[in-house]
Amino acid sequence: MKHNRTQAPSSKANQAKGARPPAPPAARWWRAILAVVILAAIAATGWWLTHRAAATPEVRRTPDQNVLLITLDTMRADGLSCYGGPAATPNLDRLASLGVRYDFAHAHAVMTLVSHASILTGLYPFQHGIHDNAGFRLASNIPTLGALLRPHGMATAAFIASFALDSRFGLNAGFDVYDEKYGKSQMGAGFLMPERRGDAVVAAAATWIEQQHGRWLAWAHLFDPHAPYDPPSPFKEQYAGRPYYGEVAYTDSVLGRLLDAARDPSGRPTLVVVTGDHGEGLNDHGELTHGLFAYEATLRIPLLIAQIDHNTPSWTTSARPGTPQARGAVASVSARHIDIVPTILDALQIAVPANLPGRSLIGAPDRAPTVSYFEAMSASFNRGWAPLTGILLDREKYIDLPLPERYDLGSDAGEQMNLVGRDPARQRDLETRLRAFGETAGPDRRREDADTAARLRALGYVSGSARPKARYTEDDDPKRLVQLDQALRRAVDLYEHKRPGDAIPIYQQIIATRPSMEVTYTQLAMLYWDMGDPRAAIATLERARQAGADSVELRTKLGMYLAQAGDVAHALPLLQETATGPFPDLDALNALGIALAGAGRPDEAVATFERVVQMNPSNTMALENLGAVALQRGQIPEARRFLARALEFDPASAQAHTSMGVIEMKAGNRKAAIEHWKQAVAGDPGNFDALYNLGTALIDDGQRDAARLYLEQFVQAAPPAFYAKDIAQVRRLLGRQ
Repeated sequence: MKHNRTQAPSSKANQAKGARPPAPPAARWWRAILAVVILAAIAATGWWLTHRAAATPEVRRTPDQNVLLITLDTMRADGLSCYGGPAATPNLDRLASLGVRYDFAHAHAVMTLVSHASILTGLYPFQHGIHDNAGFRLASNIPTLGALLRPHGMATAAFIASFALDSRFGLNAGFDVYDEKYGKSQMGAGFLMPERRGDAVVAAAATWIEQQHGRWLAWAHLFDPHAPYDPPSPFKEQYAGRPYYGEVAYTDSVLGRLLDAARDPSGRPTLVVVTGDHGEGLNDHGELTHGLFAYEATLRIPLLIAQIDHNTPSWTTSARPGTPQARGAVASVSARHIDIVPTILDALQIAVPANLPGRSLIGAPDRAPTVSYFEAMSASFNRGWAPLTGILLDREKYIDLPLPERYDLGSDAGEQMNLVGRDPARQRDLETRLRAFGETAGPDRRREDADTAARLRALGYVSGSARPKARYTEDDDPKRLVQLDQALRRAVDLYEHKRPGDAIPIYQQIIATRPSMEVTYTQLAMLYWDMGDPRAAIATLERARQAGADSVELRTKLGMYLAQAGDVAHALPLLQETATGPFPDLDALNALGIALAGAGRPDEAVATFERVVQMNPSNTMALENLGAVALQRGQIPEARRFLARALEFDPASAQAHTSMGVIEMKAGNRKAAIEHWKQAVAGDPGNFDALYNLGTALIDDGQRDAARLYLEQFVQAAPPAFYAKDIAQVRRLLGRQ
């Protein structure tokens, strides 16, 4: 949440904020410029026979075809109706009827970034080096599917629905277009972040495809089935009590336009590959969402492959819920994410790089049973729990944990019968096969800046820093700790449902049970902060340091809180420490600049913000802060220039609109100022400075009813710790109205 007001200008009729002279910088300057976010195959001949499939129409293996890759975030294999699931998915059902549906396909990880890295590179996590959504980047020397196809004359584009696949993580390499308009500036308070709905992703992807004249690769990432589940109408009503499946049905409903766009009018065929990055727990084995375990609920994914062309009937007229579809091929061969790139390359008659561990699925039934590696490392990195690795060997599954697990998925698909101890020789063989994969966890996890950590947390991915242990015991096994995971998610749910007071004792109990788990402290501190209790927030982080949870990220957050609370003397050393080195935390630098300004050192503050821009020219927070500094100094043209650049990179930036509104008001452009403040409030309802300025400006403009709406919202939501005098003033103003 941003507690950063740029003061509105005075007027005779408006004696609210902005009517008095600016406050001294040491007392209020940080509130005017704060922009730091606190929260911080696929083959063209892929229509083969299996022991469960009838012959299917022949599909040409040819370089003269397009490729459409659709990744469905958080998609359980058994969620689609063509897999027997409860969600109506007529568009995907029809695609399956035209090609092959793999009924035993698996991911190698249960986190979005890790799985997509495997999908796009054809490599296991320990090969591409990404093991979690935070702390890892794809190395520049590892080619993505886009990088492999672009030299062959294919236009490449990706359309992304959430921050988890932001270009900063490296998957954009090889794509001419990497459309990530998922709402970057809408990072407000709390744990949730707006996502780009599937219809918007499809519209962008379809528009790009329709503009192509040559061969192309398009990757569309749809995020809707990810928690929290909130499908739009009519799916909300149709799936009342089962909102996850409502999201699945909604996702399918928007795919018709994309599949129609892929029917190339030139006559060129399009190879379509649809898969999920991972599944969703839905309380299987006690896991509510994903990332903790690697049971089939989250590891098994759908995989559909088909080839379509301009003669394929339109989806808008041929796919309706309940419409009978011809049965396509059903392949029971073991399929993996690492098989997708080799199969696409094989279909295009492009040589498959020798270092790829996967194989083309063309002719796969004739191959020997495959072995596949998987992992779930997030809880280890972020909570200090035992790391989870394992292998699949045909229908056998082995999970390596302090309490190991072995299952026969052929007879026990629900993984209810742990076979560990039944056949020691077989277990030793599986352990040996797992060790053969070598080192599975990269030791060089980087620390994330506060903005990245906050955005990932808003998607439900809690991040922290846990020191690895030399030895993990049964007490570190996630099966023994699943209740803590449930408690964390229950606390988040209470917070999001406006019951933060009920969440506090849950966090306190988790801390008492597992005092070394840093993420609990940081979430509780954020809760206190958003409730308007900065002292409790700061005390919580200090308690974490005393308990040994003293990461760079935690010290950065503590420094930010201290700076905003006005304790610049204690904030500066912490922020200076975390902002040093060749690769400093950019948000720590932003916070350091704010603290320097609060200490009456504006020139050093400007130099700090300029350093951020030099390192990242599109860093909107630094540009917003530079604009606010210039505005505070009365340098209006310079302020306008910085804020315009911020809006160029992020048109919905609430803070830039807030400050730009002040500039317009100072220039006498009342209508433009009001419009800027409306856009700020629309983008971030928690921007209390914009709320205040908008409400008082509307009163001065004679729009009293509209003004009351915003001012009442300000009184109800603004934290008294920061806005007590302003709240009292607005109450008096409302009383006079």
